Amino acid sequence: MARPPDPRRRARTLTAVTDYVLEHGLAGLSLRPLAEALGTSTRMLLYDFGSKEALILAVLAEARRRESALLAEAAASREISRADLIRAVWGWASAPERSRFMRLFFEVYVQSVSGSPEYSEQARAMVTDWLTQFARVFSAGAPGADPAEATLLIAVLRGLLLDQLSTGDTARTTRALERFVRLLSDVHG
Repeated sequence: MARPPDPRRRARTLTAVTDYVLEHGLAGLSLRPLAEALGTSTRMLLYDFGSKEALILAVLAEARRRESALLAEAAASREISRADLIRAVWGWASAPERSRFMRLFFEVYVQSVSGSPEYSEQARAMVTDWLTQFARVFSAGAPGADPAEATLLIAVLRGLLLDQLSTGDTARTTRALERFVRLLSDVHG
């Protein structure tokens, strides 16, 4: 009878694999080079996760968990205006140390849009994680707040982050975000 996987080893492996994927991306991910980089074997990866697909889904869930925790921390750190919250989130999301999260997000997002069913649920969850957090913050103290405002903010952030990651032009994308914040402030008075 086979011995069941060790949950602590699996958790350590998941952490290491997630770090690897955040650094190298999912495109062309192969178990053999991954196992080599982690100092383990493909057999152990498959033993702990069952399949490459299950491993990737676990990695995406872990990356989402990390990103959500960081975003929640940034959003809940203090009571601030909407404009300052948007600026804080932009500063957080556009920081060089977050680029690996953002690159993975866009990689999964594009795979989902391209019809990759294994990524559809993950991409949807990545969007709804942000939507839930922003809708909660934006509706605080505002009965009947429209969740469309959080959707608009996410769309603007997503577009500007994609632009920044593609071009490296942080100054221009930050100016565009400031323009959006001013427009939003004009609407809310």
